[in-house]
Amino acid sequence: MNRMRPMMSRTEQRLTYNRAMRNHVNEFLAHLAVERGSSPHTIEAYRHDLLLYEQVLADRGVNRPDDVSPEDITAFTAALRARGDAPSTVERRMAAVKSIHRFLVREGVTENHPTSRVPLPKVPERLPDVITIEQADELLSQRFPDGPSGYRDRAILELLYGCGLRASELVGLDIAYVDFEGGFIRVYGKGQKERDVPVAGVAVGALQEYLVHGRPYLRPKRAMRPVDSSALFLNARGMRLTRQTVFNLVRKYGDTVGLDIHPHTLRHSYATHMLEGGADLRVLQEILGHADISTTQVYTHVDRHHIREEYLTTHPRARLR
Repeated sequence: MNRMRPMMSRTEQRLTYNRAMRNHVNEFLAHLAVERGSSPHTIEAYRHDLLLYEQVLADRGVNRPDDVSPEDITAFTAALRARGDAPSTVERRMAAVKSIHRFLVREGVTENHPTSRVPLPKVPERLPDVITIEQADELLSQRFPDGPSGYRDRAILELLYGCGLRASELVGLDIAYVDFEGGFIRVYGKGQKERDVPVAGVAVGALQEYLVHGRPYLRPKRAMRPVDSSALFLNARGMRLTRQTVFNLVRKYGDTVGLDIHPHTLRHSYATHMLEGGADLRVLQEILGHADISTTQVYTHVDRHHIREEYLTTHPRARLR
C-alpha cells in the first residue's frame, strides 16, 4: 500500500528548491565561464541576479524549473521594483532569468520556458555621457605631476580617449600588445575577444614618453619584490594597475578641470567624436569591440546633430528663405 508523502512545510520547500536550483545556477555559470568566456565580473553579476530570482521563487513555493509560470516571472519583476531597483537594473536581472531558462531548455533539463512570452521591461533610453572636443582638449592639456606617475597618468587618459578603451581593457594591456610601427594596440575585450585598435598622434607620443620616463621608475622600494614585467601600466609598487585605480585617476583629473567623468565617459566621447568626424558605423563597431551594431548605434544621437550642421553649412539652398 502506497503511503501519501507528507506535505512539506514552506521552509522545507524552500530548502528543496534551493538545492535543486542552486545546482542549475552553478551549471549555467560554468557554461558562461567555459563555453562563452564571460569575465569573472559578468559571472558574479549573473550569480547575484539569479540568487535573487531563486529567493522569490522559493517564497512563492515553486520547487522545480518545471513549475515556474509566467506569473512567477511577473512576480519577480514586481519584487525588483519594490526593492527600488532602477529600470536598467530590472532589465538586466530579467535578462539573466531569460538566459538561464533558455539554457535549461537547451540542455534538456526541462521543456518549460516560462519567460519565452514575457517581454523584457522597457527602459527609458539613456544616452551616453559625453564631453565636447574642447573639454577633452582641456582635460588632456592640463599639467600633469612631474615624475613617473605623471607620465603614466597622461598616457592613460590619452589611450582611454584616443582609442576608446574600457578601463578593464586598459589595465589588461601588456607591453607586447603595443605595435608602434604598425600603429595598433592588441586589446582583449569582453569574453577575451581579441581585436586590434588603431593608435596614433598624441596618444602614441604620450605612451612612448611613459615607456621611457615613467614605467622604468615605477618599482617597489625593496629590490627583492619583483616588477610585473609584462603589464603596460604599473602602480608605484611595480604591479599591474586595477580598474578602480584607473577610475579614481580619471575622476581626479576630471575634477581638476571641472568635469564629472569616469573612464566610460572618455570611451563614449571617443565614439561620438569619431562619428562626428565621419567614421563609418561598422568600422567603429569593430574598434569598440561591440558584438552587435545596435550597441554602437546609440552614439548616432549626436551624429544626427552633426549631420544637420553639415547640411546647413554645405547645401546651397539650406539657408535660403
